[in-house]
Amino acid sequence: MTYFPDQVDVVVIGAGAAGLMCAITAGQRGRKVLVLDHANKVGKKILMSGGGRCNFTNMYTEPENYLSSNPHFCKSALAQYSQWDFIDMVCRHQIPYHEKKLGQLFCDNKASDIVAMLLDECDQAGAQVVTNCAIESVTATDAGYHVDASLGEVVCRSLVVATGGLSIPTMGATGLGYQLAEQFGLQLKPRTAGLVPFTLSKDQLQPMQSLVGSSAEVRISCGDQSFLENILFTHRGLSGPAVLQISSYWQPGQTVVIDWSPHLALEDHFLASQQQRPKTELRTLLAELHTKKWAQVFCDELTAALGIASNPLNQYSASDLKRAAEYFHQWSILPAGTEGYRTAEVTLGGVDTDGLSSKTMEAKQQQNLFFVGEVVDVTGWLGGFNFQWAWASGYVAGLNA
Repeated sequence: MTYFPDQVDVVVIGAGAAGLMCAITAGQRGRKVLVLDHANKVGKKILMSGGGRCNFTNMYTEPENYLSSNPHFCKSALAQYSQWDFIDMVCRHQIPYHEKKLGQLFCDNKASDIVAMLLDECDQAGAQVVTNCAIESVTATDAGYHVDASLGEVVCRSLVVATGGLSIPTMGATGLGYQLAEQFGLQLKPRTAGLVPFTLSKDQLQPMQSLVGSSAEVRISCGDQSFLENILFTHRGLSGPAVLQISSYWQPGQTVVIDWSPHLALEDHFLASQQQRPKTELRTLLAELHTKKWAQVFCDELTAALGIASNPLNQYSASDLKRAAEYFHQWSILPAGTEGYRTAEVTLGGVDTDGLSSKTMEAKQQQNLFFVGEVVDVTGWLGGFNFQWAWASGYVAGLNA
């Protein structure tokens, strides 16, 4: 039986990024902190992120990089604990890191360096972390909260819910945080899988079979939102950073538009090439943009859609070349769906921010109850933004719990 103190100041449910940051911060304030997690080890999502190297923050973090029913909610926490604050911690622990692209910071070695750093900080702050401990019930008391867990019972003044969302259930994701929110009268926003690959129908997949495993840089759009990133063809549909990013803005039934040539005006390119290389086939010209396989597939798509076959350039009218250019700049597809929580990196929606203080993460109607990280209706873009929200929201809760 694990020894639990009879009473602690703060119980944190969840030993992920937000929970550990909260425990560190509260412990540094002299609070007696106990972190409980049902998993067999801490920081599982940290360990798997960034291909095992943990994209731990983004140098260009701004409130605009987050989705929420209240887009202003994240501002206070991000201002109180910035990306530079976390980078300072990483530097203090002499963890080597690098920028991959677009401000995305990764460990040079492995993600476990970040977990080891957080656990070391917990030790220094006197925060106790217990794993393999399932939460069975939580009740409010006059003095705070009574937590009944599989390894014992504990009473605390403040309770912090850092349970994460529903994404990647094989890593232990549960809906406990949402249950606790509802138990204490907080509202929930609808939850869906975010940063997730698209699935396509069999008819859509069939012509793209030869492209599985290949990628291309595109501009992808849905509604008013667009991203310039790589797209990846898979056996089930479309993935890659571009698709993961736009998936958070996509709703079932919406069309996604892809610009296959985001850096080159194709109509001008086609017309210039027609003058300079009149005998060159359109397929050959397109293969120079991406690959021969891609050109073959999409020339066939062009023929099926517009009746424009791959002929030598001197056989096309200016109108044909304009239509072909527009087709490749505005290629549209209606995804059948997404891969769902099985592979989603985050959960959109969650605890309604209207019920929380943006300055402290405390529930407005339930004293000394805090919600942090992914369980809250704040979701970042791909690229280290969700970790920065975890660090920031955990930090401000730790300052006030």
